[in-house]
Amino acid sequence: MVMSPVVHDSLPSAIEVTNSVAQTFSLAIRFLPGPLRDDVYLLYLVVRTLDDLVDLQQPEAHNRLEQVVTWAEYEGATTGREEAILEYLFEKYPAMPRDAVTDFCIGQLDELSAACIETEEDLDLHAYRVAGTVGRLMAGMLGVTCPDALVRAKALGIAMQRTNILRDIDEDLARGRIYIPRETLDAVKIGDLACDDRSDLLLAEIAIADRWYDEGLSGTAYLVHGGWQVRAAGLMYREILRELERDGLGRIRPRRVSVSAHRKLWLVTRAALQRSSG
Repeated sequence: MVMSPVVHDSLPSAIEVTNSVAQTFSLAIRFLPGPLRDDVYLLYLVVRTLDDLVDLQQPEAHNRLEQVVTWAEYEGATTGREEAILEYLFEKYPAMPRDAVTDFCIGQLDELSAACIETEEDLDLHAYRVAGTVGRLMAGMLGVTCPDALVRAKALGIAMQRTNILRDIDEDLARGRIYIPRETLDAVKIGDLACDDRSDLLLAEIAIADRWYDEGLSGTAYLVHGGWQVRAAGLMYREILRELERDGLGRIRPRRVSVSAHRKLWLVTRAALQRSSG
Protein backbone atom coordinates (compact mmCIF):
# COMPACT_ATOMS: atom_id res chain seq x y z
CA MET A 1 0.00 0.00 0.00
CA VAL A 2 1.34 3.41 -0.99
CA MET A 3 1.60 6.02 1.75
CA SER A 4 0.07 9.42 1.16
CA PRO A 5 2.55 12.32 1.18
CA VAL A 6 1.33 13.34 4.65
CA VAL A 7 1.97 9.89 6.09
CA HIS A 8 5.28 9.47 4.27
CA ASP A 9 6.54 12.83 5.50
CA SER A 10 5.49 11.99 9.07
CA LEU A 11 7.63 8.87 9.33
CA PRO A 12 10.96 10.56 10.22
CA SER A 13 9.24 12.47 13.03
CA ALA A 14 7.54 9.28 14.19
CA ILE A 15 10.86 7.46 14.44
CA GLU A 16 12.55 10.37 16.19
CA VAL A 17 9.75 10.87 18.73
CA THR A 18 9.51 7.17 19.56
CA ASN A 19 13.25 6.75 20.02
CA SER A 20 13.64 9.89 22.13
CA VAL A 21 10.50 9.72 24.28
CA ALA A 22 9.64 6.01 24.55
CA GLN A 23 13.06 4.45 24.90
CA THR A 24 11.87 1.18 26.46
CA PHE A 25 9.17 0.72 23.82
CA SER A 26 11.51 1.66 20.97
CA LEU A 27 14.14 -0.82 22.15
CA ALA A 28 11.62 -3.65 21.81
CA ILE A 29 9.99 -2.68 18.51
CA ARG A 30 13.23 -2.06 16.65
CA PHE A 31 13.40 -5.86 16.19
CA LEU A 32 10.14 -5.92 14.21
CA PRO A 33 10.27 -6.35 10.41
CA GLY A 34 10.93 -2.97 8.76
CA PRO A 35 7.53 -2.09 7.24
CA LEU A 36 5.66 -3.24 10.36
CA ARG A 37 8.08 -1.36 12.60
CA ASP A 38 7.49 1.83 10.61
CA ASP A 39 3.73 1.47 11.06
CA VAL A 40 4.14 1.03 14.82
CA TYR A 41 6.24 4.21 14.86
CA LEU A 42 3.41 6.01 13.07
CA LEU A 43 0.81 4.76 15.55
CA TYR A 44 2.98 5.93 18.43
CA LEU A 45 3.30 9.37 16.85
CA VAL A 46 -0.49 9.69 16.76
CA VAL A 47 -1.08 8.75 20.39
CA ARG A 48 1.89 10.77 21.61
CA THR A 49 0.82 13.88 19.71
CA LEU A 50 -2.68 13.76 21.18
CA ASP A 51 -1.31 12.97 24.64
CA ASP A 52 1.10 15.91 24.48
CA LEU A 53 -1.72 18.30 23.57
CA VAL A 54 -3.33 17.37 26.87
CA ASP A 55 -0.17 17.21 29.00
CA LEU A 56 0.91 20.64 27.78
CA GLN A 57 -2.62 22.04 28.20
CA GLN A 58 -2.72 23.30 24.63
CA PRO A 59 -5.81 25.44 23.93
CA GLU A 60 -6.73 23.38 20.87
CA ALA A 61 -6.59 20.05 22.73
CA HIS A 62 -10.32 19.59 23.35
CA ASN A 63 -11.35 20.49 19.81
CA ARG A 64 -8.63 18.34 18.30
CA LEU A 65 -9.65 15.29 20.32
CA GLU A 66 -13.28 15.80 19.34
CA GLN A 67 -12.25 15.92 15.67
CA VAL A 68 -10.46 12.58 15.99
CA VAL A 69 -13.48 11.06 17.76
CA THR A 70 -15.72 12.23 14.91
CA TRP A 71 -13.34 10.67 12.40
CA ALA A 72 -13.25 7.37 14.31
CA GLU A 73 -16.96 7.06 15.07
CA TYR A 74 -18.48 8.43 11.89
CA GLU A 75 -15.61 8.06 9.40
CA GLY A 76 -15.65 11.83 9.22
CA ALA A 77 -13.34 14.16 7.36
CA THR A 78 -9.58 13.85 7.68
CA THR A 79 -8.83 17.20 9.29
CA GLY A 80 -5.26 16.63 10.43
CA ARG A 81 -2.12 14.54 10.27
CA GLU A 82 -3.32 12.13 12.95
CA GLU A 83 -6.46 11.14 11.04
CA ALA A 84 -4.41 10.74 7.85
CA ILE A 85 -2.06 8.32 9.61
CA LEU A 86 -4.91 6.42 11.25
CA GLU A 87 -6.75 6.19 7.92
CA TYR A 88 -3.66 4.66 6.34
CA LEU A 89 -3.21 2.19 9.21
CA PHE A 90 -6.86 1.12 9.35
CA GLU A 91 -6.92 0.50 5.63
CA LYS A 92 -3.76 -1.58 5.87
CA TYR A 93 -4.79 -3.42 9.06
CA PRO A 94 -8.59 -3.79 9.01
CA ALA A 95 -8.52 -5.84 12.25
CA MET A 96 -7.56 -2.73 14.22
CA PRO A 97 -10.56 -1.74 16.40
CA ARG A 98 -11.84 1.77 15.60
CA ASP A 99 -13.59 2.05 18.95
CA ALA A 100 -10.17 1.94 20.62
CA VAL A 101 -9.39 5.33 19.04
CA THR A 102 -12.61 6.77 20.47
CA ASP A 103 -11.89 5.32 23.91
CA PHE A 104 -8.34 6.70 23.82
CA CYS A 105 -9.62 10.19 23.05
CA ILE A 106 -12.23 9.93 25.83
CA GLY A 107 -9.39 9.10 28.21
CA GLN A 108 -7.53 12.21 27.10
CA LEU A 109 -10.67 14.34 27.49
CA ASP A 110 -10.98 12.96 31.04
CA GLU A 111 -7.42 14.15 31.62
CA LEU A 112 -8.36 17.65 30.46
CA SER A 113 -11.19 17.77 32.96
CA ALA A 114 -9.02 16.21 35.71
CA ALA A 115 -11.63 13.54 36.32
CA CYS A 116 -11.41 12.14 39.84
CA ILE A 117 -10.29 8.57 40.41
CA GLU A 118 -12.17 7.27 43.45
CA THR A 119 -11.90 3.49 43.12
CA GLU A 120 -9.59 0.84 41.70
CA GLU A 121 -12.24 0.23 39.04
CA ASP A 122 -11.98 3.91 38.07
CA LEU A 123 -8.21 3.52 37.78
CA ASP A 124 -8.56 0.40 35.63
CA LEU A 125 -10.91 2.29 33.31
CA HIS A 126 -8.51 5.23 33.09
CA ALA A 127 -5.57 2.90 32.41
CA TYR A 128 -7.56 1.10 29.72
CA ARG A 129 -8.51 4.32 27.97
CA VAL A 130 -5.04 5.84 27.83
CA ALA A 131 -2.99 2.65 27.36
CA GLY A 132 -5.12 -0.50 27.04
CA THR A 133 -6.58 1.03 23.89
CA VAL A 134 -3.09 1.22 22.41
CA GLY A 135 -2.58 -2.43 23.29
CA ARG A 136 -5.75 -3.33 21.38
CA LEU A 137 -4.66 -1.27 18.37
CA MET A 138 -1.22 -2.90 18.40
CA ALA A 139 -2.74 -6.38 18.58
CA GLY A 140 -4.96 -5.60 15.61
CA MET A 141 -1.91 -4.44 13.70
CA LEU A 142 0.29 -7.41 14.64
CA GLY A 143 -2.45 -9.98 14.06
CA VAL A 144 -3.89 -12.49 16.52
CA THR A 145 -4.57 -16.20 16.42
CA CYS A 146 -7.56 -16.02 18.80
CA PRO A 147 -9.90 -13.27 20.01
CA ASP A 148 -8.64 -13.66 23.59
CA ALA A 149 -5.39 -12.03 22.50
CA LEU A 150 -7.17 -8.67 22.19
CA VAL A 151 -8.39 -8.90 25.79
CA ARG A 152 -4.91 -9.72 26.99
CA ALA A 153 -3.39 -6.89 24.95
CA LYS A 154 -5.77 -4.58 26.79
CA ALA A 155 -4.59 -6.09 30.09
CA LEU A 156 -0.94 -5.49 29.24
CA GLY A 157 -1.69 -1.85 28.47
CA ILE A 158 -3.45 -1.47 31.83
CA ALA A 159 -0.48 -3.04 33.61
CA MET A 160 1.98 -0.69 31.92
CA GLN A 161 -0.10 2.41 32.66
CA ARG A 162 -0.46 1.41 36.30
CA THR A 163 3.33 1.06 36.36
CA ASN A 164 3.71 4.56 34.93
CA ILE A 165 1.47 5.92 37.67
CA LEU A 166 3.47 4.29 40.46
CA ARG A 167 6.77 5.42 38.97
CA ASP A 168 5.57 9.00 38.46
CA ILE A 169 3.80 9.70 41.75
CA ASP A 170 6.05 12.63 42.65
CA GLU A 171 6.04 14.12 39.14
CA ASP A 172 2.26 13.94 39.05
CA LEU A 173 2.01 15.54 42.49
CA ALA A 174 4.11 18.44 41.22
CA ARG A 175 1.49 18.92 38.49
CA GLY A 176 -1.31 18.77 41.03
CA ARG A 177 -2.50 15.35 39.84
CA ILE A 178 -3.12 12.18 41.85
CA TYR A 179 -4.03 8.95 40.05
CA ILE A 180 -4.04 6.67 43.09
CA PRO A 181 -7.69 5.96 43.99
CA ARG A 182 -9.03 7.88 46.97
CA GLU A 183 -10.52 4.74 48.54
CA THR A 184 -7.11 3.04 48.41
CA LEU A 185 -5.36 6.02 50.00
CA ASP A 186 -7.95 5.96 52.77
CA ALA A 187 -7.53 2.21 53.25
CA VAL A 188 -3.78 2.54 53.87
CA LYS A 189 -4.29 5.71 55.94
CA ILE A 190 -2.49 8.13 53.65
CA GLY A 191 -3.63 11.70 54.03
CA ASP A 192 -0.63 13.36 52.42
CA LEU A 193 0.78 11.37 49.51
CA ALA A 194 3.83 13.64 49.36
CA CYS A 195 4.94 12.94 52.92
CA ASP A 196 3.27 9.84 54.39
CA ASP A 197 4.81 6.37 54.29
CA ARG A 198 3.89 4.76 50.97
CA SER A 199 5.08 1.22 51.70
CA ASP A 200 1.67 -0.40 52.19
CA LEU A 201 0.23 1.57 49.30
CA LEU A 202 2.92 0.51 46.86
CA LEU A 203 2.78 -3.12 48.00
CA ALA A 204 -0.95 -3.19 47.29
CA GLU A 205 -0.71 -1.36 43.96
CA ILE A 206 2.26 -3.40 42.74
CA ALA A 207 0.33 -6.60 43.45
CA ILE A 208 -2.58 -5.35 41.31
CA ALA A 209 -0.25 -4.37 38.47
CA ASP A 210 1.47 -7.76 38.62
CA ARG A 211 -1.86 -9.51 38.18
CA TRP A 212 -2.53 -7.44 35.06
CA TYR A 213 0.97 -8.31 33.77
CA ASP A 214 0.33 -12.03 34.30
CA GLU A 215 -2.77 -11.79 32.12
CA GLY A 216 -1.27 -9.44 29.55
CA LEU A 217 2.04 -11.20 29.00
CA SER A 218 0.30 -14.55 28.51
CA GLY A 219 -1.38 -13.10 25.44
CA THR A 220 1.84 -12.44 23.54
CA ALA A 221 1.89 -16.10 22.48
CA TYR A 222 -1.24 -15.41 20.41
CA LEU A 223 0.24 -12.62 18.30
CA VAL A 224 0.99 -13.50 14.69
CA HIS A 225 3.89 -11.05 14.52
CA GLY A 226 5.96 -9.37 17.21
CA GLY A 227 5.06 -11.68 20.08
CA TRP A 228 8.48 -11.77 21.67
CA GLN A 229 9.07 -8.07 21.05
CA VAL A 230 5.84 -7.13 22.85
CA ARG A 231 6.77 -9.56 25.62
CA ALA A 232 10.16 -7.85 25.91
CA ALA A 233 8.49 -4.44 26.26
CA GLY A 234 6.20 -5.83 28.96
CA LEU A 235 9.06 -7.44 30.85
CA MET A 236 11.07 -4.21 30.78
CA TYR A 237 8.13 -2.21 32.08
CA ARG A 238 7.37 -4.80 34.77
CA GLU A 239 10.94 -4.47 35.96
CA ILE A 240 10.09 -0.90 37.06
CA LEU A 241 7.94 -2.51 39.77
CA ARG A 242 10.91 -4.54 40.93
CA GLU A 243 13.02 -1.38 41.02
CA LEU A 244 10.37 0.29 43.20
CA GLU A 245 10.68 -2.64 45.59
CA ARG A 246 14.48 -2.47 45.60
CA ASP A 247 14.26 1.28 46.16
CA GLY A 248 12.48 0.79 49.46
CA LEU A 249 8.89 1.26 48.27
CA GLY A 250 9.06 5.01 47.97
CA ARG A 251 11.20 5.76 50.99
CA ILE A 252 13.64 7.71 48.83
CA ARG A 253 11.80 10.66 47.31
CA PRO A 254 11.30 12.51 45.15
CA ARG A 255 12.88 9.97 42.85
CA ARG A 256 11.90 8.45 39.52
CA VAL A 257 13.16 4.88 39.40
CA SER A 258 14.43 3.49 36.13
CA VAL A 259 15.71 0.23 34.70
CA SER A 260 19.36 0.18 33.64
CA ALA A 261 20.28 -0.29 29.98
CA HIS A 262 22.12 -3.49 30.91
CA ARG A 263 19.02 -4.91 32.59
CA LYS A 264 16.81 -3.96 29.65
CA LEU A 265 19.11 -5.71 27.20
CA TRP A 266 19.07 -8.83 29.39
CA LEU A 267 15.26 -8.84 29.40
CA VAL A 268 15.11 -8.38 25.61
CA THR A 269 17.51 -11.29 25.19
CA ARG A 270 15.47 -13.40 27.59
CA ALA A 271 12.27 -12.73 25.64
CA ALA A 272 13.97 -13.59 22.33
CA LEU A 273 15.47 -16.81 23.70
CA GLN A 274 12.12 -17.90 25.14
CA ARG A 275 10.63 -17.41 21.68
CA SER A 276 13.40 -19.49 20.11
CA SER A 277 13.13 -22.30 22.66
CA GLY A 278 9.32 -22.31 22.46
